[in-house]
Amino acid sequence: MAVVIDTEKENKEIAKQYKELLRISYQTLSDEDKKLIRKAFDTAVDAHKEQRRKSGEAYIFHPIAVAKIVASEIGLDATSIAAALLHDVVEDTEYKLEDIEKMFGKTVAVIVDGLTKISHLSKEKDISLQAENFRKMLLTLNDDVRVIIIKIADRLHNMQTMEAMPEHKQVKIASETLYIYAPLAHRIGLYNIKTELEDLGLKYTEPEVYNDILGKVEESKEDQENYITAFSDVIRESLDQEGLNYQIKGRPKSVFSIRRKMKIQNVSYDEVYDKFAIRIIYKSDTANEKFLAWKIYSIVTDHFRPNPVRLRDWISSPKSTGYEALHITVMGPKGRWVEVQIRSERMHEIAEKGYAAHFKYKHGDQKEQGIEIWLNRLQEALENPNSNAVDFVEEFKLNLYSKEIFVFTPKGELKSLPKGATALDFAFNIHTEIGMSTRGAKVNGKLVPLSYELKSGDQVEIITSQQSKPNANWLDYATTARARSKIKTSLKEDKKQIGEEGKELLRRKLKHMKITLNEKVVNELVVYFKLKTSLDLFFRVGIGTIDNQMLKNFAASRTNTFINFFKNRIRKAPSAPQEDLNKQEVTAKYDLLVFGREEEKLSYKLSNCCNPIPGDDVFGFITVNEGIKVHKKDCPNAIAMQSNYAYRIISAKWIDSTQQEFVVVLRLSGIDNMGLVNNVTKVISNNMHVNMKNINFDTNDGVFSGKITVVVKNNTILRKLIDNLKKVNGIDKVSRV
Repeated sequence: MAVVIDTEKENKEIAKQYKELLRISYQTLSDEDKKLIRKAFDTAVDAHKEQRRKSGEAYIFHPIAVAKIVASEIGLDATSIAAALLHDVVEDTEYKLEDIEKMFGKTVAVIVDGLTKISHLSKEKDISLQAENFRKMLLTLNDDVRVIIIKIADRLHNMQTMEAMPEHKQVKIASETLYIYAPLAHRIGLYNIKTELEDLGLKYTEPEVYNDILGKVEESKEDQENYITAFSDVIRESLDQEGLNYQIKGRPKSVFSIRRKMKIQNVSYDEVYDKFAIRIIYKSDTANEKFLAWKIYSIVTDHFRPNPVRLRDWISSPKSTGYEALHITVMGPKGRWVEVQIRSERMHEIAEKGYAAHFKYKHGDQKEQGIEIWLNRLQEALENPNSNAVDFVEEFKLNLYSKEIFVFTPKGELKSLPKGATALDFAFNIHTEIGMSTRGAKVNGKLVPLSYELKSGDQVEIITSQQSKPNANWLDYATTARARSKIKTSLKEDKKQIGEEGKELLRRKLKHMKITLNEKVVNELVVYFKLKTSLDLFFRVGIGTIDNQMLKNFAASRTNTFINFFKNRIRKAPSAPQEDLNKQEVTAKYDLLVFGREEEKLSYKLSNCCNPIPGDDVFGFITVNEGIKVHKKDCPNAIAMQSNYAYRIISAKWIDSTQQEFVVVLRLSGIDNMGLVNNVTKVISNNMHVNMKNINFDTNDGVFSGKITVVVKNNTILRKLIDNLKKVNGIDKVSRV
């Protein structure tokens, strides 16, 4: 039997929906905006005039509904509303993309094209393949992120109107929604839409469970309302006394979140204690927002005992999606735990509409421009390198700024750093002194390496120690110019300090050999050891590279004036006056070229075009036939090579082989006794320039054996360390592995 359609009634309904679309728009629409939306509406009505949905209604109701979600729920601009109205035109009708571009311009056409691409992926594919395609599509989508947001709105309306579909399609689309679209909406800060998508997803994937929980929620509605009234009555008087302008609302937890709690905690519906939350939404100007939130907190906790473990302060440190609120769990009336959410009206709108609302407040009259900026920067989230579709969806993280990131101090202060900044950069950003004495870092409460790359929204705590000071490895961990320059300055100061100690040490050692340290002797030593400055000499004595035996050899050679005369002729003393200890820099013996971050020793050739010499700033270029060729960084060909063949460039630097550090493993054995490990670590830490990387001890019936990994500069220091370890009470044997 043919269905009779009342065209006049339908047209009236379409006109009514259109008017409502303009009325509910979150943004203030200019006359120009209204013209654009009207034109898009007329085009969509014309394009879809012959089409009907599975339910029998005119197809145009779907694009209008999607545009309404975009306008009110998400709060996007007129361009997005127009694109939402047109989102199915190219895919389902005679209109082509070129027509849309001619009529509405490039931006709308790009968004419609992106939406069409996604639709082509969704045809009867299994969930993981769909996710993989979706991920690939996102990664190639560099033009306009509004595509994703309108697609979420489109998916929401499809989920709301899915009754007419066959069951197998309902399950497939609902699973895809839970798998991709709900996490996506969550990451973008569209919490209301995320909640609705999750509930609708559960409705079609587990209908019995959904209906059972929904029924129980409905049954307890009256009970909840009575409870909220009882709760409100207790605190209302105190809130009114403070002259606050507020409202108290109850919000039942979503069916999906109740179901998740039942599964995680393995409990029945009745055993889920926080089935609803109470929201206190207050009016406030920006200056007093924080103050009033904590004032309300103190009033609530005066009347109800809080659970200290369940305090969530997202006002001092907002979530990366912009969410701000104070969440507390208190023991409410009738001995029931209840979650209380404290938010200002501004925070409430941000929680409801995500960053669209955030920029409304932040930019005032420029709010649409703010949304443009946000949308462009959201692109960062799509450039996730993960190859796994599941990981992509799970770890989809909102990175608001492509050029900079925002991280928080433990006190919730916001700090801006360049993208790629590490925990060590953060330490120097706070204060030079904190950077210099950094011992470790915690990100979001977990201990991380100093080289850990920070992400927007991370909360970073720096652990300091008076004993800590920069070492050469720090230059690999730091990326900001400020941190690197401070580390370099500190390393130079360290060398000066070691030089001072080395000078004293040299004076004492030469005294034993009946030689007085004066300028003439210093010059002779510099020539004898083939060095460039006096500071080089003192530094090497300080770190033990020049040991007693070498100095004895020097003393012996000095006594024979004839040999000494010839040696001096051969080694011609440097003509430049010797520099004293105040020189800021140690001139190193650049005799070794190393490549990459790992500083590997690889075979290479020096290029003829710029003839680099030891000490020059250089880089390696991997050639097709000649292996690695080394060029100066200011070589005439450098820019061409680095821009056209960036993948063949390898970092390189000259180093002084006498200053290299080496890893050595020592094996210890002996009789176990109290405090042995403590004594061993003391000996190691008291040996200058020895860094312990690993220690492992095992005891068996009073006998111990252990391995220690240490970093030393040379064999002299290692021998001294082994000798000192052998003196520890209980140690029988120390050998190098």
